[in-house]
Amino acid sequence: MEGLRNIAALIGRILIAVIFLWSGFGKVTNFGGTVGYISSVGLPMPEVAAIIAVIVELIGGLCLLIGFQARLAGLAIAIFTVAAGFSFHTNFGDMTQTIMFFKNLAIAGGALQIFAFGAGAFSIDKSR
Repeated sequence: MEGLRNIAALIGRILIAVIFLWSGFGKVTNFGGTVGYISSVGLPMPEVAAIIAVIVELIGGLCLLIGFQARLAGLAIAIFTVAAGFSFHTNFGDMTQTIMFFKNLAIAGGALQIFAFGAGAFSIDKSR
């Protein structure tokens, strides 16, 4: 059972990391578009917000992927993802935005599981 739990932890980390690595890479390659999108919802200092998003997504995603400081990465990603949901996906009259909001909450829930229980044995942290 322990081996199965560690395989599940590894697969879970990979699945969560992929969305952040992909999204962070997209923000880097279209930084102007990212800043424009952040500006469109009225957030202050959109350039700074975009840099923070890139850092959290790329570094946090990489840390989850390899299981290095995974608890801290999980917490940072959970906070970031909830904040993003409330900043960008609160038009509950639009079903797509509603789904995106609850998707963000679900991802944050998975990230909080990593924060609470660690990365598993197949990680640099080797937490159980």
